[in-house]
Amino acid sequence: MNRRMYLVVLTLLTLVLAVGCASSKAGDSNTIRVGVNYELTGNNATYGTNLNDGLQMAIEEINQQGGVLGKKIESVILDNKSDATESANVSTRLATRENVIALLGPATSGATKAAIPAAMDNKIPLISASATADDVTLNADGSVKEYVFKTCFNDSFQGVMMAQFGYNELGLKKASVLADTTSDYAQGLSKAFQETFTELGGEVLSVEAYAAGDTDFRAVLTNLKGKNPEFLYVPGYYEEVGLIIRQARELGLDVPILGGDGYESPKLLELAGKDALNQVYYSSHYSPMDDSEIVAAFKEKFRAKFNKEPDAFNALGYDLGYLLADALERAGETDSEKLKVALQETEGFVGVTGTLTIDQFHNPVKSVTIIEVKDGEPTFLMKLDPEE
Repeated sequence: MNRRMYLVVLTLLTLVLAVGCASSKAGDSNTIRVGVNYELTGNNATYGTNLNDGLQMAIEEINQQGGVLGKKIESVILDNKSDATESANVSTRLATRENVIALLGPATSGATKAAIPAAMDNKIPLISASATADDVTLNADGSVKEYVFKTCFNDSFQGVMMAQFGYNELGLKKASVLADTTSDYAQGLSKAFQETFTELGGEVLSVEAYAAGDTDFRAVLTNLKGKNPEFLYVPGYYEEVGLIIRQARELGLDVPILGGDGYESPKLLELAGKDALNQVYYSSHYSPMDDSEIVAAFKEKFRAKFNKEPDAFNALGYDLGYLLADALERAGETDSEKLKVALQETEGFVGVTGTLTIDQFHNPVKSVTIIEVKDGEPTFLMKLDPEE
């Protein structure tokens, strides 16, 4: 082989290898790669795991039905370990190394905020089904984060609705608040609740604090009991809330306790105990007692696959999968920019957790479900619609 022929062959081999590497990164031409960034281990693993179960169930169904745009959806699933720094690392890897068209997750607001810079820098839409903090989709100056979307309602909306529920539906006028100072989620709910409750004419008797990881709340609960509140508003996550509820009841603080969707976990019952879980109300995205056809069909399929009842996070993850597929179909091709536009234009998407329309702030306009816990069992109480 002469030198010229050798160089030609070498060049061709190099090109073949380069194309092979690129194809490997992009996946099969018949697949659409999406990045999944969830809390699969750590303190918030219940949320991330349940969201991912619902999401993967939806993707499996979509693929069985022929996929999207003639292609199958391929999930690249990474665990952020319930850690904000790890969430940022996962998001960067997915956005820069895994050739994904969209980033799905994380579950909590803090982890989602950590994941956003990589999405923005690489112009890849990020969609969270459960990060309820108001500023997830908004910059400090109030402008919209171009590539960030949510399919869940805001913290402020939960706080507003629970203030209205306590004041108007339960007829309670005096509240005390106990909120996690280390959680953006809890602080967002607490602020909105207090503002709305006082605007309605209610009185916030006291505001106390705890920190994530605390296990003994007896001293602060004793202080709250001394204020004689008609109810407690305790926004936070189930790990601490379960213990707070149990210890409140042990101290004889038997007033209603209201909170947000962070209560949504089977572990709440394990931590609080059946007897303590009465007169407990929280805002949620979904109730299995909903008798609509789409909820009934979802429950039947979920039971068949996982041999258990689905919770709100399972339903939110499931809706996320179908919303992504719907937006991809409307985008017309696997292009992140066109996907972003399609997400912005989402209107009247019918999901298990309700019908939603994405507003100008990249948040959904949808209903909130009020759950009442009776003898440890979450029961559907009512559905409240956002005001026009």
